[in-house]
Amino acid sequence: MPAFTESAIDPPLANSYLTLLRNDGGIAPPSESSAVLERDLPTIDLKRLTSGGAKERKACADAMAWAASEWGFFQLTNHGVSRELMEKMRREQARLFQLPFETKEKARLLNGSYRWGNPAATSLRQLSWSEAFHIPLASISGEHCDFGELTSLRGVMQEAADAMSRVANTVAAALAEKLGAGHGAGAVAFPAGCDETTCFLRLNRYPACPFAADTFGLVPHTDSDFLTVLCQDQVGGLHLMKDSRWVAVKPRPDALIVNIGDLFQAWSNDRYKSVEHKVVANAKADRLSVAYFLCPSYDSLVGTCGEPSPYRAFTFGEYRRKVQEDVRRTGKKIGTLNFLKRSPVHPQ
Repeated sequence: MPAFTESAIDPPLANSYLTLLRNDGGIAPPSESSAVLERDLPTIDLKRLTSGGAKERKACADAMAWAASEWGFFQLTNHGVSRELMEKMRREQARLFQLPFETKEKARLLNGSYRWGNPAATSLRQLSWSEAFHIPLASISGEHCDFGELTSLRGVMQEAADAMSRVANTVAAALAEKLGAGHGAGAVAFPAGCDETTCFLRLNRYPACPFAADTFGLVPHTDSDFLTVLCQDQVGGLHLMKDSRWVAVKPRPDALIVNIGDLFQAWSNDRYKSVEHKVVANAKADRLSVAYFLCPSYDSLVGTCGEPSPYRAFTFGEYRRKVQEDVRRTGKKIGTLNFLKRSPVHPQ
C-alpha cells in the first residue's frame, strides 16, 4: 500500500479509505484503472441554435435530441461561456479549495455548503475521493453567504452561474420543444418551476489519490435533476455508461458537457436517457470541475411531455425524499423506477 500523508487542505479521505478497507476484510475492490475506451462525446455547435437560420436551428435541435436519446450526454461548443470566464472561475475555485480543511468544514463559508467523501459509506465501493461546495444559486448574492477572505469569488461565481444558467435553459427548451412541450392533451410546459431560487452550482475538487487504482473520485450515479451543465479541466476521469460498457470522456478545453437528469427522462417518457456516470480518481493530479444543476422547486410536479406516460405524477420533493430513503435502506438509488405506474420489484 502506498505511503501517503494528507496535507492541511485535504479532508481525511485516506482515513476513510483505510477504515472502509478494514470493513471490507482488507480486500480492495477491482481496479478502476483497467483499459477503458476513450471517446469524444457527440459535439453540438450551440451557435447554430441561437444564431442560425431555421434549417440550422432545426438541425442543431435534432442533433441534441439524438444525443440525449442515444448517449444521455453531449458536449457544446460556441456556447457563449467565454474561455476567460471559465479560467477565471477555475482560479477562484482553486483558491477556495486551498483553504485549510478545518476552515472549509467548520466555518460558515458559503453558507456551510461544504461536503466531502461519503459519511454514510459502509464499503469502498461507496467512497467518493472528493470534496465539494453545493451552493443554491439564490445564496450566492445573499448577504448572509460568507465568502471569507475570497472577496472576488462571489462576483465570478455569480457570472459563471448566470452564463451556465442561460446555456441550461436554452438546451432544455430546445430538447423539450422536440417532444412537443406545451402541446397536446396532458402536456405540461417545460421546465416547470425552475429558476434562480431552485437551481444549484456545485464546485468540485478531486484530490490526487494514492489508491487511485481502486477508488472512485465520484461513485457511479445518475443526476436527480432535469439537466446538468459541466465545466471541467483537462485532467480527465469522467466515465459514462454506453452500450453496457464504461466509456472515458475525452476532455475538450473549449466545450461544456451536458447530461440528462432523472427528471428529464421521466418528463420525456424515457425518450431522453439519464445515464449512469462516475469519476475515476487520479494518482498524480487534482481535478476541478463546476456543475450547474437545473432543478425545480420541491413542490413542483415533474409532469410529462404527453400522455400516456409510464410514470405517475410526482413532485421533485417526493423524488428526493424517496432517493434518500432508498439509499438509507438499500445503499443504492432506485430513482425513477419508484414512480412507474406499474412499479417493478425493487432490488434488495
